[in-house]
Amino acid sequence: MNIKIPQLSLVVLVGPSGSGKSTFARMHFLPTEVVSSDYCRGRVSDDENNQAASKDAFDLLHYIAAKRLKRGHLTVIDATNVQPEARKPLVELARRHHCLPVAIVLNPPEDVCQDRNRQRSDRQFGPHVIRQQRSQLRRSLKALKREGFRHIFAMNRVEEIDSATVERVPLWNDKRELHGPFDMIGDVHGCCDELETLLGKLGYQPTGEPANRSPLVASPVYVHPAGRQAVFVGDLVDRGPRVLDVLRLVAGMVAYGSALCVPGNHDVKLLRKLQGKQVQIKHGLAETVAEIDALTAEVRKPFCQELAKFLDSLVSHYVLDDGKLVVAHAGMKEDYQGRGSGRVREFALYGETTGETDQFGLPVRHNWAAEYRGSAMVVYGHTPVPEPDWLNGTVNVDTGCVFGGKLTALRYPEREIVSVPARQTYCESARPFLPDDHPATRSTQQLQDDLLDAEDVLGKRIVATRHQGNVTIREENAVAALEVMSRFAVDPKWLVYLPPTMSPSETSNEPGLLEHPAEAFAYFRNQGVPQVVCQEKHMGSRAVVVIARDVEAAQRRFGVTGDQAGVVYTRTGRRFFPDEDQQHQLLARLRGALDDAGFWDDFQTDWACLDCELMPWSAKAQELLRSQYAAVGAAGSAALPEAITALQQASGRLLEPDPRLDATLGRFQKRRQSVERFVTAYRQYCWNVQSIDDLKLAPFHLLATEGKVHTNESHRWHMQTLERICQRDDSVLLATNYRVVDLTDVDSMAAGIDWWTQLTASGGEGMVVKPTDWIVRGKRGLIQPAVKCRGKEYLRIIYGADYDSAENLPRLRSRSLGRKRSLALREFALGIEALERFVRREPLRQVHQCVFGVLALESEPVDPRL
Repeated sequence: MNIKIPQLSLVVLVGPSGSGKSTFARMHFLPTEVVSSDYCRGRVSDDENNQAASKDAFDLLHYIAAKRLKRGHLTVIDATNVQPEARKPLVELARRHHCLPVAIVLNPPEDVCQDRNRQRSDRQFGPHVIRQQRSQLRRSLKALKREGFRHIFAMNRVEEIDSATVERVPLWNDKRELHGPFDMIGDVHGCCDELETLLGKLGYQPTGEPANRSPLVASPVYVHPAGRQAVFVGDLVDRGPRVLDVLRLVAGMVAYGSALCVPGNHDVKLLRKLQGKQVQIKHGLAETVAEIDALTAEVRKPFCQELAKFLDSLVSHYVLDDGKLVVAHAGMKEDYQGRGSGRVREFALYGETTGETDQFGLPVRHNWAAEYRGSAMVVYGHTPVPEPDWLNGTVNVDTGCVFGGKLTALRYPEREIVSVPARQTYCESARPFLPDDHPATRSTQQLQDDLLDAEDVLGKRIVATRHQGNVTIREENAVAALEVMSRFAVDPKWLVYLPPTMSPSETSNEPGLLEHPAEAFAYFRNQGVPQVVCQEKHMGSRAVVVIARDVEAAQRRFGVTGDQAGVVYTRTGRRFFPDEDQQHQLLARLRGALDDAGFWDDFQTDWACLDCELMPWSAKAQELLRSQYAAVGAAGSAALPEAITALQQASGRLLEPDPRLDATLGRFQKRRQSVERFVTAYRQYCWNVQSIDDLKLAPFHLLATEGKVHTNESHRWHMQTLERICQRDDSVLLATNYRVVDLTDVDSMAAGIDWWTQLTASGGEGMVVKPTDWIVRGKRGLIQPAVKCRGKEYLRIIYGADYDSAENLPRLRSRSLGRKRSLALREFALGIEALERFVRREPLRQVHQCVFGVLALESEPVDPRL
């Protein structure tokens, strides 16, 4: 016997003790798929044959089975299950999780069961037990179908059981192996003119010939030359002028293989009519019936037979592209996706109603999409909307063509909307769906994102990223991040990116130096990178600038309210300028430069996200400078001269020189020089800011624009692109200096080192070394996107005034970079993932999973001086 079972099902093994159920389970199923009553007895009582523990054992069995089915795993129940009352909770369990219950009955002759039990020392019960179990099975065997089992396989001979094979069959809705590309088309409702126009706009051509002629299938068939597949979301019939032509066209495409189709509630109602069932002829069905009645008697019967067969073959919903895409007429909750039950089909056809009716007499539908948290994109129709609107990864593509709206398709995976307008209003909608005025500025998703749920980011999280796999956010770090986000961050609508930390180069052994470009070059060269871009490291603070073309563009794309058209925030998401007017002026200058450069038109965008340095450092770190650096400098400048004077006076009083006193005096004199260098170093980062013209904004990354994250462009491209913008207002905007270094050329590397030496000798902070390409994978995966190499005097600010002394420098050279580099890679991957999710218009909570993750990782215990 070849036993075919659905890939997702609850398989119930039925048979008396000794019938071979456990052996059969081991032969045909994975150990993890089998839940045995004996195993559960052992777990709860340490004795697999302790019948007194059966109640607790079966509680555990049902619990394990429920968890597996909830997660979508096939589950096999290994117990006798000969009594209807034992099988009833299992059938209910399968229904609760929308899985098909399958019964596999093993009922060999009684003497076989008795003999097998006699050979088992752990089975000490009389022969009457097996006779009773067989009797119970015999009495209830014919009732298995009535109990709810969808598939029943019974085997009565040992040879039959031993030779049986088990084949797992995907459910009809499981088309995960189809990867597209697809074109999902909204409710057609008989608008064949618009459908033909839309198919042409999508690139489909009437060039295919059906394999089998049929009264239903039209010829020729629409086929896409690039192999794309159309996916119709249902409601092909009723209301429109050419219902039968739509049916012929779609049925032909489905038969040919150039389309898939799910049923709509109108299609199912027509099917019931064709099957002779009593239905109410309203909501457009009258028009469809009139078209059918207009057919000649000779054509009508075979046409209706083929039409009924076609509509009956349509599956409630499809799961496509490895589970990344789900298509259903009225939508599909996450728990229902890829499952089969009457409730799943009903939801796919009608959605979920509240039981109430609105002022138009129509049912009020529960907004399942507002609560959707699934990873799969869900495309649906059913309820007409003026424009397709994304909400939590779902999109409604029914734009009410029959009501005078549009017929719409969604290209997948491009996420591109393609529409054609209705030629006329064919039917008046009972509930108006076209707006009387212009549509609202903010989308449904943005309105939904007005209230963010802390549960979406709190607790331990594992965030999937494209470049670094899964990144784990620990619970304690998430709590610290929430504190910052809730109390200090800018409006969350703007927070679409946070920059990563950056690792320094390996420690240098050059005399008096902790960092040197040679180590940075060696790191990338050893990773197989032939060329790097060295960027000047500015003496300022990291600033992320999100800027929109105007207030309307900001409201439309970011969902913000008020008159904001951009924001400047720090690398921890805090507002950069406490003075709102100062931020407004800086953004206005930047926007003017973008306008003059033709940026918006060149990039076909209304917004941009830039990674920048904003100078002076004192513009953000005034309090830090005053309380920490200035205090250290003032204390050293005041105390050391007096100490030196006292030591000099003590030395002068001695009749003979004291080497120990002279050594101490020398150390203090060096410390005084170090403090003077320390003060000189941090003062270069400070100047008075009286107006916007006193600031310098140095952008070095054009991170993202509409529809694009620019990580595929080289760093040289970023430098050149931003330089053209900075030239439009060089009094405020500063183009970042850079050099390209060939790591295969000794002279080129020497020139790079010389440039760093010049920068640092004149008081500069140093440089950042990056591979020419943004994303580079080495021998062990993703390599550092950037390595900083700081100058000797700047490091004096970081490590202390006399860090380079003979006592301190050797100790500092033992610093470890492993944790810092791991942190840099994880934050880099999360930052890029956040931008990509925002550009894909994913819900803000999914963008914030990544942004919040960067902020949470910042609380990991890593030496802040690195």
